[in-house]
Amino acid sequence: MPAKFELIAPCFFGCEATAKFELTRIGAENIRVGDGRLTFAGGPEMIAAANLNLRTVERVMLLLNTYPASTFDELFDGVYSIPWEELLPADAAFPVTGSSLNSQLTSVPACQSIIKKAVVKRLMNKHHTSVLPETGAEYKIRFMLRKNVCEIMLDTTGEGLHKRGYRRNAMEAPIRETLAATIADLGRVRRDSLVEDPFCGSGTLLIEAAQKAMNIAPGLKRRFAAERYSFVPASLWAEQRQKALAESKLDVGFEAFGYDIDPAAVALANANAKLAGVEKRCHFEVADVADFAAKPEAIVLTNPPYGERMNTIEGAAKLARTLGRQMAEHPCAGLYAITADMEFESHYGKRANKRRKMYNGMIPCQLYMYYEAPKFEHKAKPMPKQGFDGKRTVEFKKK
Repeated sequence: MPAKFELIAPCFFGCEATAKFELTRIGAENIRVGDGRLTFAGGPEMIAAANLNLRTVERVMLLLNTYPASTFDELFDGVYSIPWEELLPADAAFPVTGSSLNSQLTSVPACQSIIKKAVVKRLMNKHHTSVLPETGAEYKIRFMLRKNVCEIMLDTTGEGLHKRGYRRNAMEAPIRETLAATIADLGRVRRDSLVEDPFCGSGTLLIEAAQKAMNIAPGLKRRFAAERYSFVPASLWAEQRQKALAESKLDVGFEAFGYDIDPAAVALANANAKLAGVEKRCHFEVADVADFAAKPEAIVLTNPPYGERMNTIEGAAKLARTLGRQMAEHPCAGLYAITADMEFESHYGKRANKRRKMYNGMIPCQLYMYYEAPKFEHKAKPMPKQGFDGKRTVEFKKK
């Protein structure tokens, strides 16, 4: 078995840069960024560290082989060449899931069957047995066929990493925890930040911001598939958990305030914050966005109701207009709003400083970023500045 593994961490489009920073921070090696995924290297301890600490990726998979496969024989041979006996004990359960896109082998069930047969044959030969009971730990095998190139992977995570363990229930169309963590990073949430959300729902954006500010590892309250894998010793998991706990910063100055017009949402947000261990930092109250007055130093992170959370497009537009009016009357350090409403800027009443295309699950969204642009001294020329009405205005900086 190699001392270093090649690992893959899929993520939603738009989250790659934040995920790369996280991987660098935990000591991953040879990090490569692609669309919607990152590859990196590390030993068994990296499998534990990545699952426990990564906030913005969906899972961590061990890449076992990449090879051309345009026939079932090629598919079989590539799987059989993997030293499965070093990874799976004789009693392991090993379900196979995967996908095929733009490849000659189009039938996913047929591919699953061939891959399963190859693993069975290899394990029987190398474990010197004619029976594989599959009564032991589950090792989920995943395959991905793209343009006749096959990747065979072993899932080390189990349930997706967005399943933190603190959100028992959610309101309609909730934002993914992994996406919320990315937005907190893009919003430059720090240890001493004040963060607000006028449409808090079940509290995910503020809870993720709080955990980031306090450096609470997102995987501390859950278990992972690889905790039952024989090649990742239990001592490594214990060591990485202890390290993550030691690096938590519970005495920071971070504080968050969330508001929602729905009392059930507020009750749920408070319950989730308690489960997440951030109830002393996150405060949720029933309030209407029409009464929202952001504090001057606040960073506002929000997911305005749209689609499933709003009965009509007109209703969503009205809420965006209300938010725009309140933010104009009470400007703050920055506003970061993610929504599937592609006319949000028009409804809000101001063009964003920056936009980023992102996905919440399968829903295409935009993150609209509003913040005070830095000002520079200039002796002769006027300095352009974005006005609230979206038009270019001119302002001279006072000396």
